Amino acid sequence: MTDHSSGPALTVSERDSELHDRLTEALIAFNSAATGAPDRGTFSIKVTDEAGELVGGLTARTWGGLCGIELLWVREDSRKDGWGSRILQAAEAEARRRGCDRLSTSTFTFQAPGFYQRHGFGETGRTPGVPGGHADVHLFKSLTDSPHLCES
Repeated sequence: MTDHSSGPALTVSERDSELHDRLTEALIAFNSAATGAPDRGTFSIKVTDEAGELVGGLTARTWGGLCGIELLWVREDSRKDGWGSRILQAAEAEARRRGCDRLSTSTFTFQAPGFYQRHGFGETGRTPGVPGGHADVHLFKSLTDSPHLCES
């Protein structure tokens, strides 16, 4: 859908990778100028089996002392083998290496809030009704000896 009225055009479409990259660059520049905290980037952790098939992995971003875990997934037949914990521990180690002292993430109520809480994360809030009767649970963990800001 495109609005063809006079002046700038507003267009709605499927995800535009070029637009996403441009918006990311613009926001990083704005945020860095506003806070003095330069963007530190992203990282990933991948576990593969003997056949080279994906067992699990994690993607994260780091900025301003915070490591934001974006995605963490472990293949169903490997979930009882401790891979989630090992992947999360590796992410914490990489976050520290990059100078981060905090972690944040979110997970749906039907996914893994208990997993993160068992690993020292505290709930900071929820977005209800995502999807349906579930909620998106927002979690935080301090990587320092100071108390969690979100003890529950």
